[in-house]
Amino acid sequence: MAFSSASAFASGIRPIEIDGHGPGRVFEGIGALSAGASSRLLIDYPGPQRGEILDLLFKPNFGAAFHHLKVEVGGDVNSTDGTEPSHARTREEFDNPRPEYFRRGYEWWLMREAKRRDPRIALDVLQWGAPAWIGEKDHPWPDDPDALEWPQRKSLNARKFYTRDNAEFVAAFIRGAKKYHDLDIDFCGIWNETPHDLEWIKLLRRTLDGGGLERVKIVASDQTDDWNIVEAMERDPALKAAVHAVGVHYPKYRSSDAARRCGKPLSASEDGPLRPLNDWSAAGALAKIYNRNYVLGRMTRTVIWSLATAYYDALPWPDSGPIKADSPWSGHYEVHPALWAVAHTTQFVRPGWQYLDCACGMLRYQGSYVSLRSPAPDDDYSIVAETVDARRPQTLVFRVGGGLSAKPLHVWRSDRRSQFERLDDLPVLDGLLTVTFEPGCIYSLTTTTGQQKGRTNPPPSADFPFPYTDDFDDGRVGGLPNYFSDQGGVFEIADRPDGGRCLRQSLARQGIDWHSHPNPEPYTMIGSKDWRDYGVSCQAFVEDSGYAAVYGRIAEGLQSEQPPRGYWLKANADGRWELKASTKTLASGRAPFPADRWHTLELRFDGPRITALIDGEQMASIEDRAYSGGMAGLGSGWNRARFDDFAVRAL
Repeated sequence: MAFSSASAFASGIRPIEIDGHGPGRVFEGIGALSAGASSRLLIDYPGPQRGEILDLLFKPNFGAAFHHLKVEVGGDVNSTDGTEPSHARTREEFDNPRPEYFRRGYEWWLMREAKRRDPRIALDVLQWGAPAWIGEKDHPWPDDPDALEWPQRKSLNARKFYTRDNAEFVAAFIRGAKKYHDLDIDFCGIWNETPHDLEWIKLLRRTLDGGGLERVKIVASDQTDDWNIVEAMERDPALKAAVHAVGVHYPKYRSSDAARRCGKPLSASEDGPLRPLNDWSAAGALAKIYNRNYVLGRMTRTVIWSLATAYYDALPWPDSGPIKADSPWSGHYEVHPALWAVAHTTQFVRPGWQYLDCACGMLRYQGSYVSLRSPAPDDDYSIVAETVDARRPQTLVFRVGGGLSAKPLHVWRSDRRSQFERLDDLPVLDGLLTVTFEPGCIYSLTTTTGQQKGRTNPPPSADFPFPYTDDFDDGRVGGLPNYFSDQGGVFEIADRPDGGRCLRQSLARQGIDWHSHPNPEPYTMIGSKDWRDYGVSCQAFVEDSGYAAVYGRIAEGLQSEQPPRGYWLKANADGRWELKASTKTLASGRAPFPADRWHTLELRFDGPRITALIDGEQMASIEDRAYSGGMAGLGSGWNRARFDDFAVRAL
């Protein structure tokens, strides 16, 4: 890999100065984002495998060793691959908080586990949507919100979101993290990929400060490839004082000239190659992002979505994470090469290190390199280089000075064949370090020690168990049931009025949607997209009014207000029932289905034959070929409903 300094000079190679006293921005870290229900299945893993996955994500010098964990502030709305529950879904809950409200979902658990493995990890939060009560005082919903066209609804959503209610909602989340989980939140964003409101950003700063949260840094404004907030900050000193860092999503390595001059840290507050992270080319794309975000855009922090692919592959953006953990019933998980691309930065530098601009740049024959030093008085430094697109070896000579260590450098390399392998050390001779970078690789060179490639042995993969039943009696009240993935609404374990436990859809109102798509009506899905012929049944109990539903052959969950692609039997408390294929009604009629009583809903699939039953009586038996197989599920309207004795069985 290396050759002598003399031969380098003989070849006319000009040394790159790596001056420990040189200028450069302070590195703020590499992170990952748990949002959009992307971590839903992780908490359901058996203890040993769950611990291994968490070690690979957060344990220093073991795997990805992320410096930041960014999580969604749950808003009870679909935010990509599902719904994340909120800590205050009504104003009454907000005004009278209880500890159990701050145990909903899995983000609290995930943040605790990350901190347990690395007490230094920074915690970031960001909203996608918000509960329906937010902003009601000033901007009430119309009597019939379903009558609003989507552009009208988006406009009303924005007016409701950017209110004092929501600033206080965010502050309550951050205070609750400390009060109930002893977690300090470090960074807070605005509204994911949605046009910002400048006055609200200042209101959020005042609200945080007034609540004793002065240490929480605001990152703004989390829009996609848009640095325009910088111009507004220059015109408004109060806005500029409120913002710690300018954060942009998917900036494509670039920032604006004004952003680089504004005096604030720059962040790729969500980033990634927007492709599955399950192969070597994706790992290379990630390595390019980490280096080039600084070399070309002077961004000092990069956060990728997602932390892990812990959601069903029938949902959008499969394989978005560097580790795939979507099989908790088997304990199986997959470590992708992208995880080791992360480690090439995170295991060799820490937040607080300084980039050395004199030794950060693009390679002549494709590739990039960055150099960083540890805080003074330490003299350690690291170099991270990628030659992902290169087609020939490239030799570089670094002249090491400015108080940096003269120790040999430890070298780690990844390529298509193997990842994160230790190579022979490289000496610094007469202040010169000479290295040849082979094409198609990622390299880390460092004077530090302790790096390792964490080794685990996941069990083999297995299909989702079939047949499958759940009576929900073993679940924690307020907790999530195993393996169910909410796509609209929130389905939680609840006490059954006549004894035992059941599953309850807990939302009676649609919340403030994420701007990109309206919320679907409540449904939750489970199982395998490979299921074909089976029966799915449950007990259902509508509270007061509305409907309950059972789903089968869900081929794909959708990011829209529409029901999923699949079949469903919908029974209303007023006696109306429908058998539907997504939005299409295949059969309908009337049957006794009064509220506040338990009933049985059942669908049977046998080739093209679909049979619907209510309380054991056949309502319809028809043939339809729209969907040949898929997952099962439960659902309701924007009404509270309970479910029990869920079963998927062979016919």
